[in-house]
Amino acid sequence: MTSVGQEMHRLVERLYPLCRSITGDGVRATLDIVGEYLPLQVHEVPTGTQVLDWTVPQEWNIRDAYVADAAGNRVIDFAESNLHVLGYSVPVDTTMPLSELRKHLHTLPDQPSLVPYRTSYYTPTWGFCLAQDALDALPEGDYRVRVDSTLADGHLTYAEHVVPGQVPDEVIVSCHTCHPSLANDNLAGIAVATFLARALSEQTPYYTYRFVFAPGTIGAITWLARNQERIEEVKHGLVLACAGDAGSLTYKRSRRGDAEIDRVVRHVLEASQRPHRVDEFTPYGYDERQYCSPGFDLGVGSLSRTPYAGYPEYHTSGDNPGFVSPKAMTDTLDVCREAFGVLDRNRRYLNQSPYGEPQLGRRGLYDSLGGRSDAKQAQMAMLWVLSMSDGEHTLLDVAERSALAFDTVAVAADALRDAGLIKE
Repeated sequence: MTSVGQEMHRLVERLYPLCRSITGDGVRATLDIVGEYLPLQVHEVPTGTQVLDWTVPQEWNIRDAYVADAAGNRVIDFAESNLHVLGYSVPVDTTMPLSELRKHLHTLPDQPSLVPYRTSYYTPTWGFCLAQDALDALPEGDYRVRVDSTLADGHLTYAEHVVPGQVPDEVIVSCHTCHPSLANDNLAGIAVATFLARALSEQTPYYTYRFVFAPGTIGAITWLARNQERIEEVKHGLVLACAGDAGSLTYKRSRRGDAEIDRVVRHVLEASQRPHRVDEFTPYGYDERQYCSPGFDLGVGSLSRTPYAGYPEYHTSGDNPGFVSPKAMTDTLDVCREAFGVLDRNRRYLNQSPYGEPQLGRRGLYDSLGGRSDAKQAQMAMLWVLSMSDGEHTLLDVAERSALAFDTVAVAADALRDAGLIKE
């Protein structure tokens, strides 16, 4: 897993320089790189397409942008960092005094050494972002301002990867692809999702897993609009974001609050004794709010480390590849794999010998425990599974009520099923 963590970090480093937005060639370049790791089905949705209450916007692309002083020196340069340009800036080529230019400059006075990330998707304007220290150093005078961009009819781009399961019921894993050079707030999520998909592809999972790589908000809304007819196939889901910082894990419940994915992730975090936090749902944050909107009401939670806007580097140049670590991304990946392992095996069973306790010895079930260091727990797990196999309770119910490890309960259920004592 150390090697996997390093691979995920290398993927973050490759994606970091690309100028992503809610549309454009930066998103396509990002998906091209992810496509080297796993096959993707890429979708292009034309500008003007109605998607629920929204409309797919014009496509934005940028080639160059700068602010130059009278001597031609670039004092703000898109080539140094794509965070320097306000996302979706319209084209501009003019000269103006610093007093006028200031109206289009964005800084963080409380974090004077950092460049903020700012966008203006739906209000045509232009602007630049820079460190407050850099702005304070600018002398009065005239400055050449140039943004070489296009805002024109095009497409919104998103991609899917599907891991076939034993049943068509789906688990969606969603991450956003719209942020430029921000390593934790989207690239770590993309990296974890990519390697999670690869890990699941090496198995034959029970559920079908659909990975959605889409720009935030408008991308998830577009996916939902284009999948309304089959939305009932989505049984569970998880949004991945801020997946690589040094903070402990945070799980945000679905709008339902008691969806199966909510219980599964909470159980995995508690059983692992990892430091963690479980937050209640709020209609603000990442795309869980789209999947959980009342009309869909999907059981989709969100997994992150330090949550949305909860760390000083959030949406700044401080969120760089050095801010995320292979160890943290590996830990996030591990929790996803453990949670989906529980989800895949969480079944309801019916006791086939419900009148009194069945004799386990003559079926060889006690003998199979001989020599096991956890023989007593395994025996108790069999008794608990038999007791609660009434068609109403799941194996997760058994694990929670018995305080036994889910894996111990699932193995006991397998043995009882093979002996014909329970059936799914």
